[in-house]
Amino acid sequence: MRQTIAVVDDEETIRETVAFALRRDGYDVVTFSDGAAAWDVVKDRLPSLAILDITMPRMDGLELCRRLRARSDTLPIIFLTSRDEELDRVLGLELGADDYLCKPFSMRELAARVKVLFRRLSFIENPAAQQQEAPLRCGPLSLDLQRYMATWNDTRVDLTVTEFMMLHALVRHPGHVKSRKQLTKEGYPNDTYVSDRTIDTHIKRLRRKFEDADPSFAAIETVYGVGYRWLA
Repeated sequence: MRQTIAVVDDEETIRETVAFALRRDGYDVVTFSDGAAAWDVVKDRLPSLAILDITMPRMDGLELCRRLRARSDTLPIIFLTSRDEELDRVLGLELGADDYLCKPFSMRELAARVKVLFRRLSFIENPAAQQQEAPLRCGPLSLDLQRYMATWNDTRVDLTVTEFMMLHALVRHPGHVKSRKQLTKEGYPNDTYVSDRTIDTHIKRLRRKFEDADPSFAAIETVYGVGYRWLA
């Protein structure tokens, strides 16, 4: 059965460009110009994955995400954000989106994220059928590189794909400083431009998630003027 992706964005050019690229990759795509129109259709039959703009008329992407997440804990959801300020707003809320891309983004980057999220979903839904790979461990941290999942002291820490990729970059070389440029390449490997402030926002969010699991967490160190490093 072919996977269906819902693309919800009030900008027709973006909506149709994304739909064209995803259809070319073999997905069925349904498009909507606002959250209310999308909800009227998908509330009775959820798509396989949803790509949501944030700022839209009638119902914005944040409210639509809340409603979709209430219907399904595992539905993959990607937010499209227009500004770093929007990214701050999204990351400050517990909405359960799986990833975020800042406009302008490359179609290759979006396609790569879609594939990763479907791969992660397949492991979650049918773990016994998948080949197991030993997790990467670093002290109390464990990274499942197949499911893009992290645990800290055996407590699951829910990360977006971007957060996981940046964390993995830090943990692979404990004690080594990763510049913001290097973290951009790790988190956005397909030549997508993001600002240094976006990277700082992701790191801030990573810290907060681990602090929620362990208030004493202090493994991500800021090296001022350079970047970040993982303390072994």
